[in-house]
Formats: sequence, C-alpha cells, structure tokens
Amino acid sequence: MENPVGGNLVESLIGAVVLVVASVFLYVAYSTTGVGGGDGYPLEARFDRVGGLSMGADVRMSGIKIGTVTEQRLDPESFQAVIRFTVDKSLSLPTDSFAKITSDGLLGDTYVDVQPGGVPEYLQPGDEVAFTQGPIDLFGLISKAVYSGDAGSSEE
Repeated sequence: MENPVGGNLVESLIGAVVLVVASVFLYVAYSTTGVGGGDGYPLEARFDRVGGLSMGADVRMSGIKIGTVTEQRLDPESFQAVIRFTVDKSLSLPTDSFAKITSDGLLGDTYVDVQPGGVPEYLQPGDEVAFTQGPIDLFGLISKAVYSGDAGSSEE
C-alpha cells in the first residue's frame, strides 16, 4: 500500500525546489538585462518616429551604455512617440543635451544615442530632452536615389 501523505511530501518538496530555482533564474535574468531600468533616473524624449526602437534598448553616450529604454507611448495630442528611459545616476546631463535614435549598421540594434550639451544647468529626473532626432530612413533614401536615377535615363 502507498502512503499518500509521504508521496505528497516528496512531490511538494520537488515543486518547492523547482519554484526556488525558477525564481532565482528570473531574478538573475531581470537584473542582468537592465529591463527594469536599474539604478538610473528617468528622462523622456519625443520623436516623430522610433524606427524599430524597442523596450529594453540601450541608451548610449560615446558608444557606452548609460541607460535603458523603459517605456514607449504615443502622445494622443501631438501624435509623437514619447520614449521614457533611464540614465545612470552618476551622470548629470546638461539641459541642452541631444538624443537621437540610431543603429549599429544595417542589421544592428537600434538604440538612443545621447550627446551631452554644454550649459551648466542639468536635467532633473522626469525632465524631457528637448533636442531630438528620429532614425534616418535608409530604405527611403535608397529608393529615392534609385527612382531619381531612373527618371533621368528614361529619355529617348
């Protein structure tokens, strides 16, 4: 005869171990990816379009990661994309800093590149970066060049 209480105890212990291991794995994955924003202060920037920028994307300065994109939303009044991101607390960004969306080549990751300004006033948590530039549409530029080249050669 089986002891139902003993069988349940072993299954419960195995289940508890699985839950602990899964919790540790999720904690490590969450803390190392920086998706939660980390130890930074929040800033916002508005763009006409975001061109493939995703949540969790890097925020970089001089090629070095200084933060993470934490939120994307559409402003219902201006119809602009509002990007919320964090910046490392050890950095103070001047109020005239510039944020642009760019990528690492044609197939690289899309990220926010921040270029610091030069004024002595600094952005505070929750402030908006006033100077922005959306991503360059490479495919649009290529198609314009192709079609403008065809227009000149179609003469007979």
